[in-house]
Amino acid sequence: MRKALIFAAGLGTRLAPLTDSRPKALVELKGRALLWHVAERLQAEGFTNLTINVHHFAGQIKDYVSHGPFAEWAASNGISINISDESALLLDTGGGLRKAAPLIFDRDDSPVLIHNVDILSNAHLDELYHSIGGADAMLLVSRRETSRYLLFDDQMRLRGWQNIKTGEVRPSSLKPQTSNLKTLTPLAFSGIHVVSKHMVDAMKDWPDKFGIIDFYIQNCDSLNIRGLVQPDLKLTDIGKIDVLRALEAE
Repeated sequence: MRKALIFAAGLGTRLAPLTDSRPKALVELKGRALLWHVAERLQAEGFTNLTINVHHFAGQIKDYVSHGPFAEWAASNGISINISDESALLLDTGGGLRKAAPLIFDRDDSPVLIHNVDILSNAHLDELYHSIGGADAMLLVSRRETSRYLLFDDQMRLRGWQNIKTGEVRPSSLKPQTSNLKTLTPLAFSGIHVVSKHMVDAMKDWPDKFGIIDFYIQNCDSLNIRGLVQPDLKLTDIGKIDVLRALEAE
């Protein structure tokens, strides 16, 4: 039984005013909630054990997955749903993953695929899942324009991060305009990745709330964090109203 964690706890401020009265996960695209679109995509690639983290209007998501058409669809397709409740405190992506860990790894230590609820793509999720091998994490990345890049060496191992607008580079061992930075390949993160239990265990001493990308960058020298490029990747981040409207018009 393959497992996936859907990050659905965010406030969805970029989708306001739609998210003034509902969580981002329940914003609809072509008559179905974003959560359903992502769950359907995961199910099609063999992921039937789904954990959803919740915070903003958490009760609405709990009701949505427990009653009505989505619940019927999940039951008819053999999908189990777990809820990781962050109602008390929004924990960001790293803290959210660590809180959900007891639900994810309750029966076995096999890897888990993480998927943002506002991402639609043609990602080869099954291929990504199996590509982790002995790595601690496998990140789906692509060659697309953005302001922030993850930096990989020629073995596709994560070595750092760069903001090309501000010039900021992390970790501090990487310096702009130096040879070690120029040998690295900048790639854009997709919001889809696979993590091992070993990597989650390494988070135990981090604070309650932290971002998973910050964790990756700070630990890229000690953990085996790698990237996978899908050349034909088509990805849409439904983070803004105009993007949602454009998809509705297609």
